[in-house]
Amino acid sequence: MTLLGAQPSTIKDVARAAGVSVATVSRALGAPGMVHDATRSRVLEAASSLGYRPNRAARSLITGRTGNLGVIVPDLGNPYFHSVLKGAQARARAADHAVFVADSEEQAGEEASLLEAMARQVDGLLLCSSRLTARALARAPIDRLVLFGRRVHGVPSVVPDSADGMRQAVTHLHVLGHRRIAYLAGPRRSWSDQQRRKGLEAACRELGIVQSVLGPVSPTFAGGVEAADPVLASGATAVIAYNDLVAVGVAHHLAARGVRVPERLSLVGFDDIPVASMTTPPLTTVAVPTEAAGRIAIELLLDRLGRGDTAGSCFELPTSLVVRQSTGPPPTRSQPSPEPRPNPRSS
Repeated sequence: MTLLGAQPSTIKDVARAAGVSVATVSRALGAPGMVHDATRSRVLEAASSLGYRPNRAARSLITGRTGNLGVIVPDLGNPYFHSVLKGAQARARAADHAVFVADSEEQAGEEASLLEAMARQVDGLLLCSSRLTARALARAPIDRLVLFGRRVHGVPSVVPDSADGMRQAVTHLHVLGHRRIAYLAGPRRSWSDQQRRKGLEAACRELGIVQSVLGPVSPTFAGGVEAADPVLASGATAVIAYNDLVAVGVAHHLAARGVRVPERLSLVGFDDIPVASMTTPPLTTVAVPTEAAGRIAIELLLDRLGRGDTAGSCFELPTSLVVRQSTGPPPTRSQPSPEPRPNPRSS
């Protein structure tokens, strides 16, 4: 431990304490795959006891690496990705790496531009819910990639089991008595949306449920507001939204129209972001272990930087239905959709 006022330990001090050369210390700290485990353990123990922390710039010169990792998300305004980032940053920090974050604004072109720019500044990249084509990813300017929420051959990835989450949601609605279900679909290039549709179709076919797909809708609160009236017109007694933001938007518009949830329409979200439990009524939703996903994704990235042996590996994380008060039995009789309430200021 470095005492207050004392000179900080140097790499030479660590080498002396571990009984190895300065070059070996550099390799043990910057390129652990090049050093025997026993030697690296001895170096780490010496570094810890001396309170030594390598200078990031100096380490970069020695190893050719920046010590930085990049994360690109499609929408920083969506709390779903906040939890992924929290897990990712915690794991990166434990490995003494900094994290740079960028928002592609749901645009494949913007994502490609960010990928090009960040590839020169980071050692590896985590792409969350990438909107790029598989061909574009194969031609990425950096080969040290990990995907979250997307599966592409040859690229390590972490994905939630969205199809099973959808199956759980449909089964829950079936048990409540629903036989006509609408799904508010997400972006056209969303791999997660494709998996949810597969789960929806399989579950509805097995249970004899009539399902309709509306959209795609913008994966935002505003997208849900715009989709609420088409949902009512569809004749469905329950709706499953692509994500919680869309579901909250639907609930907001229904409340403004005097349509009661779940008495008139049952509503299910996806992701279980914090606001899902704060709505009125609280939202039934499919929970995704996002923070754990962020940690695992960075672990894969670090493994790829160290050993390069994770290409093509995929971790599939379980999803679970969280039942709250936005779902209930279908209406006992057909109820017409209410007309929009007049604006008092217009009279």
